[in-house]
Formats: sequence, C-alpha cells, structure tokens
Amino acid sequence: MPTVNPMLYHARPEVETGRPAMEIHTYDILDKLHIPFLRIDHDALYTMKDCSYIDAMLGTEVCKNLFLCNSQKTSFYLLMMPGTKKFKTSVFSKQIGSSRLSFAPPEYMHDLLGLAPGSVTILGLIHDTKHRVRLYMDKTIAESTYLGCHPCTNTASLRIKTQDIFEKFLPFTGHTAEFVELPDDPL
Repeated sequence: MPTVNPMLYHARPEVETGRPAMEIHTYDILDKLHIPFLRIDHDALYTMKDCSYIDAMLGTEVCKNLFLCNSQKTSFYLLMMPGTKKFKTSVFSKQIGSSRLSFAPPEYMHDLLGLAPGSVTILGLIHDTKHRVRLYMDKTIAESTYLGCHPCTNTASLRIKTQDIFEKFLPFTGHTAEFVELPDDPL
C-alpha cells in the first residue's frame, strides 16, 4: 500500500515547491476553467492495485488510462476504462476500426501529452495542442458522476465531476470523447 497523506484537499497545494511544473500547470488550467476537485497526495502509483486505497479515499475509481498507437506510430489513442476491466487489444481495435494496437513508446507519450509512464491521464490532453491523440472512454466511465485521475503526475490523484470534463475541460482542449463498450472481464 502506498504512503498516503490521509487528507483530502479541495484545492491546489498551498506549497508548490518540489512539485513537477506539469502538475502546477494542470492546477492552473483547472482553476482557470473553474473546475473544482478533491485532491490527495501519495507516493508514486504504477498499478491499478496501488490505486485501490486512493479510490476509497476519493470515493471514486481512478481510471485506467492507456496510451496506445498503431503499428506505424501515426495514430495515437488515449483510452479511459475502469480499473477493474481487463484490456483486450483485439476488442478495442475492432470497436474503433483500427488494425491491432500496442502501447505507445514513452517518447511519444512525452512528446504528445507531456507525460511520463505511470502518469497517463485525460488531463495530459492540455499538451496535445495539435490534436494528434484521439480520446476514447468506456461508457462506464462516461456515465459515472465522478472520475479519478492524476494531475499529470502519479504522486497525486484528483476526483473531478465527469460533467466538468465534458462541458469545460474537453472544449478547452479542443478534444472530443468517443465511446466504447469494453467487456466486463475482470482482471
């Protein structure tokens, strides 16, 4: 279990020293868009199992975010899905009408979303100003009241109203969400 500051915060950190610039920039954007959130700080998280304690603290599930590409590395996809579902490349590829997909290399993640492995998040779309990444959401995530995500670093997690993502954040970034229905095969 990761070390967690058991405090839930309703705002950005008061002390920003030592935090990644991308995290601070994310809070700047959320503040600018008047998007309220709950925040919890914790050690770096790399697996959905690590996130289970955070889910309980936030009162919502932190999404599994997968950054994918085609074999030519010319098309890129951010897939948001429940952490309890098993990702099946062939099922997702068929639903979006693409050839078989794989995980995008870290350098593309950094270049397109400004993110490092382990910190993939919908909030990284603020860096995709050329709109090279297509956003896909499992309908379960899209229909939830809240979504859990990282603020462009895996040492904090946020709970944000899904409605604010659709009505404020995505219009700001110029992205739209496309929806898929992934099977409920548990991990």
